Amino acid sequence: MATPEEKRLVCENRKARRQYEIVESFEAGIVLTGTEVKTLRGGQVSIAEAYARFDGDGLFLISAHIEEYTHGNRANHTPTRKRKLLLHKRQLSKLKAKVDQRGYTLVPMRMYFNERGFAKLELGLGRGRKVGDKREAEKKKAAKREIKDY
Repeated sequence: MATPEEKRLVCENRKARRQYEIVESFEAGIVLTGTEVKTLRGGQVSIAEAYARFDGDGLFLISAHIEEYTHGNRANHTPTRKRKLLLHKRQLSKLKAKVDQRGYTLVPMRMYFNERGFAKLELGLGRGRKVGDKREAEKKKAAKREIKDY
């Protein structure tokens, strides 16, 4: 995996760590069209409402909003289409087994370009937090911050 200096962050799902308890994370490639890549380089993307789901034999990113390319023609992409995610078969079978268990969800965490210029998506495997759990996590985070300041 690349160091943070080599990755160019496109967008981040900040709510994900608050709403879900992330157990494990995976790096997945994304199947994109040319105009989608150009829009990603401009940073006009939102994964706040997106999620990943198994559909048939593959894993797909659903509800990710990539704006239409401003200089595109009639061959421009649709902003919220399903996009296939690329993982190894072993990783797919492991994820499918865990998602089939009760309570696990695949949440997109970050979208970035790696050092080779490929668009990647960091997927988090997590469980949804209840309201009380969210408050408790915030209290722990605040306590750590207080200790660090002194």
